[in-house]
Amino acid sequence: VQLVESGGGLVQPGGSLRLSCAASGFTFSSYTMNWVRQAPGKGLEWVSTISGDEAATDYLQSVKGRFTISRDNAKNTVYLQMNGLKSEDTALYYCATREGEKGYWGQGTQVTVSP
Repeated sequence: VQLVESGGGLVQPGGSLRLSCAASGFTFSSYTMNWVRQAPGKGLEWVSTISGDEAATDYLQSVKGRFTISRDNAKNTVYLQMNGLKSEDTALYYCATREGEKGYWGQGTQVTVSP
């Protein structure tokens, strides 16, 4: 299993970014995918989830209405569109999935929101 995130960067408050996570080594469409973040000096925080068939999504309350998770099962890729970014969204963003009790994580992509 390999998960590779991209798309992070430095953006001003109110700006937008789209994160991507390219997956390989498993049957992507069969797995729920998640975005999780870790702000500087803080613990891991779940951000969003999408089911394998895209039928179900869920969001951290503080990002609802600003972030949108989606996936392209033909491209084995999950996305996180982030609009209206705030300084408190600054974090290392990971995509993650789980197979039974075993979790898989990418290396993360840094999002920094600053004037």
